[in-house]
Amino acid sequence: MGMKARLAAAMMLAALVAQTAAAQEHTAVKAGFTLPAHSGKKILLFRPTVRVGAQSTGGLFEPNGDWTDQARANLESALAARQAALGNTVVAAPAALGDEARLVEEYQSLFGALSQAVIEYQFFRGNRLPTKKKDNKAGVFDWSLGSGVAALPGAKDADYALFLYNKDAYGSTGRKVLQVLALLGPGIAIKSGEHAGFAGLVDLKTGDVLWLNADMAMGGDVRTADGAQKRVGQLLEEFPGSDATPAIPAATKR
Repeated sequence: MGMKARLAAAMMLAALVAQTAAAQEHTAVKAGFTLPAHSGKKILLFRPTVRVGAQSTGGLFEPNGDWTDQARANLESALAARQAALGNTVVAAPAALGDEARLVEEYQSLFGALSQAVIEYQFFRGNRLPTKKKDNKAGVFDWSLGSGVAALPGAKDADYALFLYNKDAYGSTGRKVLQVLALLGPGIAIKSGEHAGFAGLVDLKTGDVLWLNADMAMGGDVRTADGAQKRVGQLLEEFPGSDATPAIPAATKR
């Protein structure tokens, strides 16, 4: 195969990877759930989970403290600017210490793990869990963090919790070189970089996940203010009750 043919094949494979990534965005709503704007309901916002670093040549995540701090500040500023458009009262969760802080961290980790499970076993129908197979035709979205969320700080004074999760791994030079060599050589598509984002609205009485937006290929460089604004916009797209959001059907949307 000549160089031109290799380059053409590489471009086709790269386009296929991009299309696959774009298809990984999903929004789901628990059947029967609605949240009109200005409903009087209170949403408890927990500090976003933010992890930013590099992706090594071998694909390992290498955390970067400076990038993470900058991204966290940018995301929190962008989130504060967008709160007024969410349609209902959003309040920051109170500062937590000791056991309460550990409990919040546990539920934030649980939310991240649950979101990844939803992507793997609910959104991609071929991988459905046995307990979710009945949902293939009905479009039922039924996931929960458990009723223990009622013990989270601030939960007794709110109706819902909003969890946000971001993980960005920017491809290192070695990873990008490997990606190109793999495409030009054996024609293997290797992903460079990871940009995952999850946002979920949770019932603070039951722990049920009422709305979830999960994307494994998010846009916006969270290390910049503009990129963080784009990311928050994607995370909260179609948020229930949002003033700028049309009515959301009570079913899983692909």
